[in-house]
Amino acid sequence: MSSAPLPEQLQSVLSPAGQAAQQVADLSWILIGGAALIFIGVMGLLVWSLRQRAAGQAHRVASKRLWLLGGGVVFPAVVLLALLVWSTARTPGWLAQPPPGALIVGITAYLWWWEVRLRDSATGREVTLANELHLPTGRPVWLGLSSRDVIHSFWVPALAGKMDLVPGRTNHLLVQADQSGVYRGQCAEFCGEQHARMALHVVAEPPAAFDAWLAAQARPAEAPSSALSARGQQVFLAQRCNACHTVRGVAEEGRLGPDLTHVGSRLYLGAGTLANQPGQLAYWVAHTQGIKPGARMPSSNDIDSGSLQALGAWLESLK
Repeated sequence: MSSAPLPEQLQSVLSPAGQAAQQVADLSWILIGGAALIFIGVMGLLVWSLRQRAAGQAHRVASKRLWLLGGGVVFPAVVLLALLVWSTARTPGWLAQPPPGALIVGITAYLWWWEVRLRDSATGREVTLANELHLPTGRPVWLGLSSRDVIHSFWVPALAGKMDLVPGRTNHLLVQADQSGVYRGQCAEFCGEQHARMALHVVAEPPAAFDAWLAAQARPAEAPSSALSARGQQVFLAQRCNACHTVRGVAEEGRLGPDLTHVGSRLYLGAGTLANQPGQLAYWVAHTQGIKPGARMPSSNDIDSGSLQALGAWLESLK
């Protein structure tokens, strides 16, 4: 993986980092520039009409009708038709199959987090993680998007336009990052109490760094390296955290919550709610409902401080 942290890029349509996002940015600039010109023109006509009235010049009925027809019908029709033709020509068609060489990634939305699945081509193992999408720069990525509960919408402004995730259906979105960096995404369809805290971060890195990351993610969790971590693993099992969470190599029956096999390597916790810094995992476990009310995970504030510290230390070691 990369030796230095990747820069966090702007979450903006106007800072595109790939071809699909560039097309959206071009259209946005056309709309902004065109709207500005039309506004200036309308204000100019307003000033002219006020001066004509002040000068006492009467307007003929025919002249008024001509202005209404030209400005209210012909001009909007020509502008909208030209915009339709231009945008349609630049909009990529819907692809029934991924393009050759594309990385295929499955993303499933839940209340209120994202499950990300991809396969390690070297071993054939499926890698599952949460709220973080890694992809290699310069390579097309074919996203299969679905939802397990309500309608969500996947939107990473710097990489592509929005795409809805509809229960019972799989929609597709083709993205590509041409610049390394961390790009923030967001659910763009209101989905309930914690909609605002349903973020996803995309980590775009050079192909060699991505391959190294994927190989590491495909491996099961490493054995505890200290007595504190070993105790934390036992606390995880004793508290039945594995009823909801999978940690490959330790407990693999949990399917309700995010896969935690390499949770210590992720940038954020709780779908972008907290930065994944030392001590934050234990804090999240103990105060989940205080941090993210309504989340499907209950607060574990009944765990004694020693056990909580050990659990946090073990989870942080899962990298």
